[in-house]
Amino acid sequence: MTTFARTDTSLIGRWWWTIDRWTLAAVIAIAGIGAVLILAASPPVAERLGLDAFHFARRQFLFLPLSLVVLFAVSLLSPRGIRRLAVACTGAALVGMAATLFIGDEIKGATRWIQFGGYSVQPSEFIKPGFVVISAWMFAKRRLDDRFPGYALATLLFVLVAGLLLAQPDVGMAIVVAAVWGVQFFLAGLPLVLVGMIALVFLIGGVATYYAFPHVQVRIDRFLDPSANEGYQVTRALEAMRDGGLFGRGPGEGRIKEVLPDAHADFIFAVAGEEFGLVACLVIVALFAFVVLRGFSRIFRDRDLFVLLVTVGLLVQFGLQAIINMASTINLMPTKGMTLPFISYGGSSTVALAYAMGMVLALTRDRPDQGART
Repeated sequence: MTTFARTDTSLIGRWWWTIDRWTLAAVIAIAGIGAVLILAASPPVAERLGLDAFHFARRQFLFLPLSLVVLFAVSLLSPRGIRRLAVACTGAALVGMAATLFIGDEIKGATRWIQFGGYSVQPSEFIKPGFVVISAWMFAKRRLDDRFPGYALATLLFVLVAGLLLAQPDVGMAIVVAAVWGVQFFLAGLPLVLVGMIALVFLIGGVATYYAFPHVQVRIDRFLDPSANEGYQVTRALEAMRDGGLFGRGPGEGRIKEVLPDAHADFIFAVAGEEFGLVACLVIVALFAFVVLRGFSRIFRDRDLFVLLVTVGLLVQFGLQAIINMASTINLMPTKGMTLPFISYGGSSTVALAYAMGMVLALTRDRPDQGART
């Protein structure tokens, strides 16, 4: 029985009766699964690094409550409030991304992190949701006013963000940002001629990336050549999935976490498969699919182009990130160091995803002015 009556006009009361509680429940369920898997996967990784066994678990358990607070606070905002917050966050993230090129810590050949008080912050994680909002704003404003250079401004922002990502380098995240920008541009009414031109530019860019970044070339060659070794982490991950079977070896009984360097992060899906089995993996996939499809079903009722573009962009980003992580784990695509949303270890990723999903929850709320221009 809820503690809020339908006649409750308080801020929290209105939030409770207008929020999509099914999506909220699914996101919390994903975060709960992530907490269990971090407890299962991180102790051996921490011990190999000479840290306390629950070092990563304790840190993640600090990030998760903070993320839920962020998600709740952002879900209270109006579309106008979301725009204002996105401008501030995107500006700060752009400055942080530029700073990483000069003062960032280099880890595995990439400079994406800045140290603050013993914690690493990855500014690029916060640029993704902010970029979605601002580009949607530019596209929508252009549709309302032909004289406004929205398409050009959105394109310039995309080039700036993609350029900073490639400079770190973070090719995978640049691809995600490009995909979201392309989807938004298409939904905003992009002419078919420009669709073909952009597709050609993306194709040329993909080929150029292959030759410009040696680590990308190695991963793609390894994936495309059936006779080549898939790579140590992917090989171990596939073995773990096979060993797990339908129902897994049991909590704490897995062995993959003892040998995989990224068992708590990029390859945590393999830990889920080994210890909890195929059924648990399918539940995880179903939860991600539910969040994305549920969001689409609600937002396509809205006639506000800005709200539509933001929500679709955020959901595509969320779903694509999950697909990339899970597909690379089971060798369906070249490996890419990308976290599984709300499940992999990572403070910046978890908080930024909460910020993004808070915006989705805010924009899919039942609003009296639904369909009005904002």
